Amino acid sequence: MAILVDDGTRLLVQGITGREGAFHTGRMLHGGTHVVAGVTPGKGGQEFEGVPVFDTVEEAARETGANASVIFVPPPFAADAVFESLAGGMSTICCITEGIPVHDMLKVSNYMRMNDATLIGPNCPGVLSPGKSNVSIMPDDIFTPGNVGIVSRSGTLTYQIVNELTQRGIGQSTAVGIGGDPIIGTDFIEILEKFEEDPETECVVMVGEIGGNAEQRAAEYIQREMKTPVVAYIAGFTAPEGKTMGHAGAIVSGGDSTAEAKSQALQKAGIRAATNPTEVGALVAEILGR
Repeated sequence: MAILVDDGTRLLVQGITGREGAFHTGRMLHGGTHVVAGVTPGKGGQEFEGVPVFDTVEEAARETGANASVIFVPPPFAADAVFESLAGGMSTICCITEGIPVHDMLKVSNYMRMNDATLIGPNCPGVLSPGKSNVSIMPDDIFTPGNVGIVSRSGTLTYQIVNELTQRGIGQSTAVGIGGDPIIGTDFIEILEKFEEDPETECVVMVGEIGGNAEQRAAEYIQREMKTPVVAYIAGFTAPEGKTMGHAGAIVSGGDSTAEAKSQALQKAGIRAATNPTEVGALVAEILGR
């Protein structure tokens, strides 16, 4: 099985006629994802690689039965694109856009509490279920179908760890890049819950980084609620205090936000924590008896 997206996903691309939207739509189509609609205001009636373009999400959903969206909309308009997706009935929304104002995301975060939809991101690579659906900017050629779930704050580390697993002959159920901004739609715990409920996910890899305390909260949840084994990796052991490293949320401010503190919390909770991406693959192989 898979979580969030599968072969029943009917995808709508917001910003399909822009440079990034067009490029990644082509990739998703080539990989077999059911891209059924695009939305760019003012360009309704056009087509992109056979995909009809609409002016609004509401119209696109009504005409095509779209049930998920991916957003490639510039930062000043991305929050409105999320609201439009929610109003249009999308069950899974992946917001790829980086640099959305924090105040805009506060409004989105508050509104999400009143909805059953799942928002992944912003500033994330998206969601990919190998062989089923690619709602992301992730390179699907390094993935293979299998039973290891991945949830990560880092896009590039997701790719590296997926490649390590694939090279060992270990496939993936779903990879979820939750994003690295201070305010995101879905956190580690919400994705871990979904993997725990998935009978075909036999192991989960959690990739964290410096900044905040999301990994410590996830460790408490894993220790208390999960039977599925988890392998963790925390990036940023050499990051200097007070300096942003990559993501807007990846900044060491002391205390629990350091890589050392996060790794210690994971180990204290009985979670196997790797020291590098290659070791992640070895630990997963050991757990699965490969």
